[in-house]
Order: sequence, then structure tokens, then C-alpha cells
Amino acid sequence: MYKKEVFLSLLLLMVSIGNAQEDTLLLKNYSPRSIYKIPVTKIEKAKFPVLDMHSHPYAQTADEIMEWVRTMDKFGIEKTTILTYQTGKSFDSIYNIYSKYNGRFEVWCGFDFTGYNEKGWSKKAVRELERCYKLGARGVGELGDKGEGLLYSKPTPAYGMHIDDERMKPLIKKCGKLGMPINIHVAEPYWMYGPIDRHNDGLMNAGKWKIDTLKKDILLHADLIKTLENAVKANPNTTFIACHFANCSYDLNIIGALLSKYDNLYADISARYGETAPIPRYTKTFYEKNQDKLIYGTDMGFDSKMYKTTFRILETEDEHFYEKSFFNYHWPLHGLGLSDTVLKKLYYENAKKITN
Repeated sequence: MYKKEVFLSLLLLMVSIGNAQEDTLLLKNYSPRSIYKIPVTKIEKAKFPVLDMHSHPYAQTADEIMEWVRTMDKFGIEKTTILTYQTGKSFDSIYNIYSKYNGRFEVWCGFDFTGYNEKGWSKKAVRELERCYKLGARGVGELGDKGEGLLYSKPTPAYGMHIDDERMKPLIKKCGKLGMPINIHVAEPYWMYGPIDRHNDGLMNAGKWKIDTLKKDILLHADLIKTLENAVKANPNTTFIACHFANCSYDLNIIGALLSKYDNLYADISARYGETAPIPRYTKTFYEKNQDKLIYGTDMGFDSKMYKTTFRILETEDEHFYEKSFFNYHWPLHGLGLSDTVLKKLYYENAKKITN
């Protein structure tokens, strides 16, 4: 009897501990592991040659850049676009570092918004753009507007000025003449605008990236999409790349409609794999419909596992796997199983249409 009583006591203790963990587990510590015994595809290299159109100067030293190049070689990435945000000496410094690697990196500049509220600013900004182009910049980006204005470019954020502002027209027009695409980030994922509560589907990131919708003069999601459309429509000779699907992962029909309407608008898929892989059938249909206007990008460093994960999502039909380290969502991911025709355009052909 004694042994039976001890066993029951231990069992009750284990149950109580389990219940306590269930009640006190923080969402940020939730890291599920799939229990399903289903096929797992190991990706060693992209199926076709790749141009990564969205990255940043993550590598800081010559050794790190060489490591990056070796990783690119391993996974079949011919060239990576470095979006610097920078102008002036800061741009020059980054360009001089990355231009040494036999064309493996294409370096893009920002816009110089210094004095953007002063008369004659646009002319000065155009001169700096031309200077960066002569040095080697072949595009502009990543511009960024989360509602308060174009704040990404260095050294000066342009509070209150959006991409469709009249002051931006000379720069955008010059980009068209020089053949420099503009990569622009507008808005944020939709759950960043909602209440941070138990009903928020993207809660694991929504609190961190929360948009203050009550802030004075801030543009919200639909308003920012409209600024993008206004600029694209007003500048048909300039190519725009709406990065991250223009943050329309929650309703890809929004960006899809714009892609169909404007020949000079493309979208990159960077850093939104975690938002679109949970809905594979819908996402695959979107890719097929817009296959001529989508561009591969990463925006997540240069780790080998990162590339493997993007290729696994795009190429395979694997189901129910997690990659919290890259995406930090509780959602399981699923492969899209894109066709060879779509993959070739996504990885390479569409980017070649709009780059030098």
C-alpha cells in the first residue's frame, strides 16, 4: 500500500506542476515542436539561379563578407542587393566595401532629406542622388514610411513627408531617367494596428511593432497604401518595388490589384514568409496570378539556415513546421510548392527586367 500511495502522490505532483506551467507559461516562451511524422525536405541549394533583391549591409568586415559570398555560392545566389538607406560619406563607405567582390553585391543609396522643409531642397537632393549614381548606386532604398513620414533614409528623417508629396517628384522623376528602381516599405503588418489582446492573431510580434494609431497626423494602413499608389500612378517611368508585399499579407488582394493595374510596380517577398506560409493554398494562388510582378528577397541576415528556410517554403510541399527564430510567430508554416515557371521568374527573371 505504501508504494501505491507514494506513486499516487508523485502522479498528483506531476499533474499539479504541469497545470502550473500551463497557467504561467508566457507567450514569448511558447516554442512548439511538430509531432507529425510527415515528409521533411532538405534543401541544399535553390532550384534555379537567384537574385536576392532585399538585404542590408549585415556583414561588417571583409571576413564576414567573404563568408556571405561563400554562403551565396553554396545556395546558388548570384547577386545580393544591399539596401543601405544611406547618402553622403556613409553611402560611399558601404559602397567601397561591397563593390570589391566582383559584382556579387549591388549597392543602393537613400535620399538625402536634409533641409526637406527648406526652399530648393529637391534640387540639392537630386544632385546627391546623381552623385551616388555616378559612384555606383543602381537603385534607391529601402525608403520607409510607417505613418509618420519617410524616416528610413540617412542622415535625416523626413517627418510628415510621404512618397506622394510634391517635393518628392523631382527625385522620383530623376530615378526614372537614371533607371534606378525605388524600394519602399509602407505601413506594417495589419495586426500591429489592432488592440494588443488575446484576440490579436499576430500577438507574438504585434506588441513589439505596435503602431500608435492615436498619434497626431499619423497615416494608417490604407492611407499609406494610397500614398504608394499615388506615387506609382504619377510616375509611370519610374519603377517601384513595394517590399514585404506592401505589408498586405493579411489581404494579398490589395497589393495584387495594384500590381495588375500599374506596369511600373513590383513587390518583393522579403521578411514576410512567416506571414504568408501559414496560408499556403491562398498564397500559392496569389503567386501564380502575379508571377510576373514578384521578386525574391530575404531581409533576414545571411545565415545558411535562413536561405534554406525561404527555399523550403517556396519550393517544397512540406507541412506544419516552425521557424520561430526567424519569424517569432506561433503559426506553423507550410511549403507553397511553386512551379518551375513561377520559381524562375521569382528568383531571377523579374529582377533582371528592372535592374541594370
